[in-house]
Amino acid sequence: MRITINGTAHEVEVDVRTTLLDLCREHLGLTGAKKGCDHGQCGACTMLVEGRRINSCLSLAVMHDGGQVTTIEGLGTPDNLHPLQAAFVRHDGFQCGYCTPGQICSAQGMLDEVAMGWASHVSDDLDEVTLSDAEIRERMSGNICRCSAYPTIVDAIRDVAEASS
Repeated sequence: MRITINGTAHEVEVDVRTTLLDLCREHLGLTGAKKGCDHGQCGACTMLVEGRRINSCLSLAVMHDGGQVTTIEGLGTPDNLHPLQAAFVRHDGFQCGYCTPGQICSAQGMLDEVAMGWASHVSDDLDEVTLSDAEIRERMSGNICRCSAYPTIVDAIRDVAEASS
């Protein structure tokens, strides 16, 4: 199968039961996304596929043959942090750091959803979606932080959202 991950094309042969998470971690050495629960409940494995956030532990790699995937490694580098990565550092939006790659990928997907005008369950106005703290919390509810850094995660996301608007 062919797949482009973080802008690099890969031709790989994997068992049809291999998840996208395992393809990245075990076959391509991209270990940023974590295997937290392996049931799609924690969000530690969140990646962007065709620009949309998914739980990569629940998605078979072969489903993305010919597709575009972005992992945390594709968002920024230690020398050139993505704005969300820099905001997480600035606001101390992580503690142990295990969930951070999934949190940041999910936050990027969420910001893209808001930019496209997609409403959520808590959106007050379906025509003009604004990113309140309640909106951020709702949209990030699929990403669990066992250290409970939620207030600073919200602060970091809000900071990036305000800077880009």
